[in-house]
Amino acid sequence: MFETLLYFFVGILIGILASLFGIGGGFLIVPVLNMLGTNIHQAIGTSLASIPFTSLSAILAYSRQKKIDYKVGFFLAIPSIIGAFIGAWLSSYIPPIQLEMIFGFVLLIISIRMFKKGDVRVKSDIKTKTDRYLPLLSIGFFTGILSGMLGIGGGVINVPVLSYLCFPIHYAIATSNFVMFFTAIGGAVKHYFLGNVKTYLLIPLIPGLMIGAQFGAILAKKMKAEKLKKSFAIALALLALKMIVRV
Repeated sequence: MFETLLYFFVGILIGILASLFGIGGGFLIVPVLNMLGTNIHQAIGTSLASIPFTSLSAILAYSRQKKIDYKVGFFLAIPSIIGAFIGAWLSSYIPPIQLEMIFGFVLLIISIRMFKKGDVRVKSDIKTKTDRYLPLLSIGFFTGILSGMLGIGGGVINVPVLSYLCFPIHYAIATSNFVMFFTAIGGAVKHYFLGNVKTYLLIPLIPGLMIGAQFGAILAKKMKAEKLKKSFAIALALLALKMIVRV
């Protein structure tokens, strides 16, 4: 009973952070499960299996706020499904711990750049920067591979990329949650057949994640764009340092 309540409340906390920063929660779910005794491959698989529920809850909230760009989202999501399936398969051969160290340094660089970039664009700037959708297909595929390998939703790549394309941070996070729903499904399916999904852990985790995601979306709406962007950059830096230190 205690363990069930523990995972439920952990799910709520992760759900809030995942929805607030559009990161899917994988960077928190994987280390927490691993710390509580789940081996790294099963932590990755279980994380991916839980992310669609987190994302779906956030999608419902953000769709009511009309902050999801579905066209851009689909251009990222479709190749990410294929990439996540491949990434999950590769995780059986490549030690995830090595990939986490490399990715940790990449995240640190991204977080520094986001924190220093002070301008916040308006919604009208989006269309002028997304006329070419081919790069989004490549980014989606690359993000999918990382997602399948590391058990993340891909928001740590999607949000900075969409922000660079002049998406206001609120729209970037909302669209990222939409994309992660499909990315995580692609990776979770492969991990399930690899035996890497602990379904009994999902029972307390999923309700907590979905409840937390609703609170996160509400908090994101109330925060100012520049403050939210810098908060996200700090969160990325902390996650990056945690990944590097863990190695």
